[in-house]
Amino acid sequence: MSRKKNVRMPSGEVVPVVPDKLDPELFTVVGRNTARMESISRPSLTFWQDAWRRFKKNKPAFIGMILLALYIILAIFAPMLSKYSYTAMDAANRNAGPSLVHWLGCDDTGRDIWVRMWMGARVSLTVGFFAAFINAVVGAILGGLCGYYGGALDMIMMRIVDVLYGIPSLIITILVMVVVGRGVHTLIIAMCIIGWIGSCRFTRGEVYRLKNQDYVAAAKVLGVRDFIIIVRHIIPNIMGMLVTNLCMAIPGAIFQEAFLSYIGLGIAPPNCSWGILAKEGIKLLRVAPHQVLFTAFFICTTMLSLTMIGDGLRDAFDPRLRGTE
Repeated sequence: MSRKKNVRMPSGEVVPVVPDKLDPELFTVVGRNTARMESISRPSLTFWQDAWRRFKKNKPAFIGMILLALYIILAIFAPMLSKYSYTAMDAANRNAGPSLVHWLGCDDTGRDIWVRMWMGARVSLTVGFFAAFINAVVGAILGGLCGYYGGALDMIMMRIVDVLYGIPSLIITILVMVVVGRGVHTLIIAMCIIGWIGSCRFTRGEVYRLKNQDYVAAAKVLGVRDFIIIVRHIIPNIMGMLVTNLCMAIPGAIFQEAFLSYIGLGIAPPNCSWGILAKEGIKLLRVAPHQVLFTAFFICTTMLSLTMIGDGLRDAFDPRLRGTE
């Protein structure tokens, strides 16, 4: 079909003539690519896979996880592979500085600080992880039951929580240590007696909010049992926040153990923990400052790593960020 020309009016104005039918060859379709439109722009990932993908992109959190894993490996294998015992004394090396023989030096009785550092890491990390995990599990169970069922159970439990919340945790710890005695198990029990309160209150609030959502109401209308609703609908929606709070609670538990051992309420000698090493090293700060500096370094880096991991998990489990990267 030939293109029609413009028409000049008697007044001299040129007016374009619109043809009755447009030639398709005169036009080019742009912005439509069927192959690209039907292709998958990003792989289909589950909630946990997407969270792990975003967690790996968080460099501080990933570095913190690697550092924490390194400390755990050293705590397990370093005392086993060393030729020195954490209780063996050598008067000739009292307060010796770091060397190729004793990598972190020796304490005031000649004991190798490298071995004692990682034996203390065993105790501190064990107490911190177990205490935080038990508190998170107990608090999540009690808080979940109170938030989901409410009623008299919720009222009674919240009044108990309010009473325990007003009691200083240090007083409870001292009472338990006096009655039961000092030791790792006693320290974990003392830290767990009222340590679950924070997790309980947090979980109760989240479950109380989620149980009023439409998908939970729909499941109840369809006759789904409460146990199935809790397992399939409630727990997956709060799991990310529970894991994040757990990682945030571990540094506090490690620091509490170190503080209690520092003031003499934790692990009993000759056993060692980071708190005991700090207590022994601070006495010789002017004579052998390396003893307390090394201990402080490992405590600070461990707590910093756990804090960065907690921040990374908080961002990774945030559903508002899913699929945005």
